[in-house]
Amino acid sequence: MPTLKGKSSKKKGGAKVHKRDNKKYSINEDPFFSHQKRRRIEEDGMDDDDGDDDDDIVVSGASDEERVAEEAEESEFDRETADEKRQRVAKEYLDKIRAIARREKEDDDEGEEDEEEEDDEFGGRERDGVRDSLVSKILQQEQLEESGRVRRQIASRVKKPDTVDNFCTFIKHRHSVTAVALSEDDSRGFSASKDGTILHWDVSSGKSEKYAWPREDTLRSHGTKDPQGRAKKHSKHVLALAVSSDGRYLASGGQDRHVHLWDTRTREHIQAFPGHRGPVSCLTYRKGTSELFSGSFDRTIKMWNMDDRAYINTLFGHQSEVLTVDCLRKERVLTVGRDRTMQLFKIPEETRIVFRAPASSLECCCFISNDQYLTGSDDGSVELWSMLRKKPVYIVKNAHPLFLEDNKFDNGDIEKIPNGDAEKLKSNPENTQNSTAHSWVSSISVCRGSDLAASGAGNGYVRLWAIKSETNNIQPLYDLPLVGFVNSLAFAKSGEFLLAGVGQEPRLGRWGRVQAACNGVALQSLKLL
Repeated sequence: MPTLKGKSSKKKGGAKVHKRDNKKYSINEDPFFSHQKRRRIEEDGMDDDDGDDDDDIVVSGASDEERVAEEAEESEFDRETADEKRQRVAKEYLDKIRAIARREKEDDDEGEEDEEEEDDEFGGRERDGVRDSLVSKILQQEQLEESGRVRRQIASRVKKPDTVDNFCTFIKHRHSVTAVALSEDDSRGFSASKDGTILHWDVSSGKSEKYAWPREDTLRSHGTKDPQGRAKKHSKHVLALAVSSDGRYLASGGQDRHVHLWDTRTREHIQAFPGHRGPVSCLTYRKGTSELFSGSFDRTIKMWNMDDRAYINTLFGHQSEVLTVDCLRKERVLTVGRDRTMQLFKIPEETRIVFRAPASSLECCCFISNDQYLTGSDDGSVELWSMLRKKPVYIVKNAHPLFLEDNKFDNGDIEKIPNGDAEKLKSNPENTQNSTAHSWVSSISVCRGSDLAASGAGNGYVRLWAIKSETNNIQPLYDLPLVGFVNSLAFAKSGEFLLAGVGQEPRLGRWGRVQAACNGVALQSLKLL
């Protein structure tokens, strides 16, 4: 009984006390019940091992404090929700726009006298109001340009390139390049060739990294189906590339009839999407979303959601192979096929508009805005379209003529193409030839939200165009010499450079060959006034 009384008296006296190594040890001092951070506890334990007294205060160094602050900041970003992240990004973007508006306001006030600091209470508010109005104007202008309601006037500001500023090949491939894609911030580029090589490179430095295709068993585990026909293994021949707006995913398609998804951060294969019954010839993402559209030789366009890794829908309408697909922010898809039609699919309404080419097959297309489109044909024509008409509103015939002293073209005469000196032969129409595959308009691109466009063929030139919205026509600007078949074009969002995927052979076949061409990605810098 006295023993029980002693235990009860200890419980009433406060926290339970244990004995450890003949020393009294309170449960309040147990590190398991402590609210301190683990790092601080470990530091205390290290100090205890050094022989310091229990009453000493541990003071961490400056480096430890910085490390703890960085970890706290990282953990804060990890804990934030999607809404908090959007709010943080919006605030950072708003601060950036305010800095731009502040610089513009300072430039405007350079010639004016500085106001007295005594009137800062009301003058400061007035200046803040002026700056906020500039911020709102900049944001409205950007929103209008993004939506396509206002077109940036870039074509009139492009200076004529000098002969020393021609295309330079800074990414090389072993075989013909079939596709080129740019990230949303124009800092990274992607290219693919006929041998299945996919390269990821930095635009400023030109440093490239290669994507490694997984083994056959890994591909099967990622969703690929067994090859059909005589093929015994999956073809790595790539025909199309597309990068998502956030830059996280790269999609590729080719002869194996699958859409492949890659992680751009690790350059690893994520998943393969079967479903097409023919080669995947074209890919595009809807701007600002994870929706992917794939066009195929099986005459269909399929919709995919890359975030959910899911198939959504199939669009029918073409009577022959689908060659090119394009999409902006609206749920509208523009396609061209070998059935001599261009079709605009309105996905929410489940309707489509069919535009018919005058005489030839359309090879490529792209959006200018939600209501205007640009196409290239296999007869060498470039067409301007409007949603209000089902026929072209303006046609430039023989847009990529082939200039030769004799109307013959073979592998030995490729060096006779007068790159940069075509003006000497333009006066004589007998020297022009547009019936060969070298004059087919194989690629076309528009600098998004602007009036600047470019088209490429195999005649030794990339031609820049100015789109005139007032008169509904297009006018040639400059010819940029580039030997080879221009299979893909990509403008920088700022309009400061143009990328071209070049090859000795056309993208979809081998009906022509330019021996002097260099397989790779060429870059042309554009100087703006």
